[in-house]
Amino acid sequence: MNPLPELIQLAVPVREALDAGRPIVALESTIITHGMPWPVNFETARDAQRAVHDAGAVPATIAMLDGVIRVGLSEDELETLARAAAHHPERLRKCSVRDLAPALMQTASGGTTVAATMRVAARVGIAWFATGGIGGVHRGAQENFDQSADLLELARSPVGVVCAGPKAILDLGLTLEVLETQGVPVLGYGTDELPAFWSRSSGFRVDARLESPAAIAATAAAHWSLGARGGVLVTQAVAAEQELPASEVEVYIQRALRQAKAAGVAGKALTPYLLERVLEATGGACLAANQALMVANARLAGEVAVAYGALQKMPADQRQC
Repeated sequence: MNPLPELIQLAVPVREALDAGRPIVALESTIITHGMPWPVNFETARDAQRAVHDAGAVPATIAMLDGVIRVGLSEDELETLARAAAHHPERLRKCSVRDLAPALMQTASGGTTVAATMRVAARVGIAWFATGGIGGVHRGAQENFDQSADLLELARSPVGVVCAGPKAILDLGLTLEVLETQGVPVLGYGTDELPAFWSRSSGFRVDARLESPAAIAATAAAHWSLGARGGVLVTQAVAAEQELPASEVEVYIQRALRQAKAAGVAGKALTPYLLERVLEATGGACLAANQALMVANARLAGEVAVAYGALQKMPADQRQC
């Protein structure tokens, strides 16, 4: 049931799936509005939705359109949003949790970040969410306290987030420290090591390695059954053929950080700025990796959502990892 009909609008397939208890996967929209250029932004969003559908779940891309939070967009609506980002980017906001209410009251349009998408998904009853990479603690946070709202939302919203790890531009060690403090399990799908977005390894270990969507679903169910109010972070490494070596990426990141400091770029503008500089430096290789990992994460999230739905229908004494 839609709890705030005047603020949140559920697409018919999403509403019907919620009513019937069918698996649903939320998808964010800042990859469309702020994360990728046209037409890659549309193609990636479209392919992610199809991957969720092919896995047996209902895709629910979340975005802000004309002062309404939309949960579930058609392919035509994805294309319209993607074209707007290409031709009129100044009209689209990057909406994190703090931005949702002002954007609603000002009838704005924009993309929802990981944190905002989690908040809306939890509000309407969607338990699983796929994205490319999460935000985290920025490098130099000891001086500027720059930390993504994604981490706090993971501690607050009971949503399983499937991603390729924190974005490589971040301080991964401090990001893991915050997640540990907030009680958020970091799980590796077929990996012992935390993926670093474009790279398969980071030098940091995950809390547990799991080998199947069913094991992920069971672990999340146990986490929530124990009274946890927040989410679970599921990490999946980018495919080997799409990987960018971590040592190479680090050179580009350090250069981008120097450029950002010189240009006075900070706050919510910093992440897209850094990602754009790395995109330029790699000649588009990181964009291809972004596409591949986003679609792979959507597929895995769909599989996990299906397994989780089946688990919820089983007697408690029969639920096993």
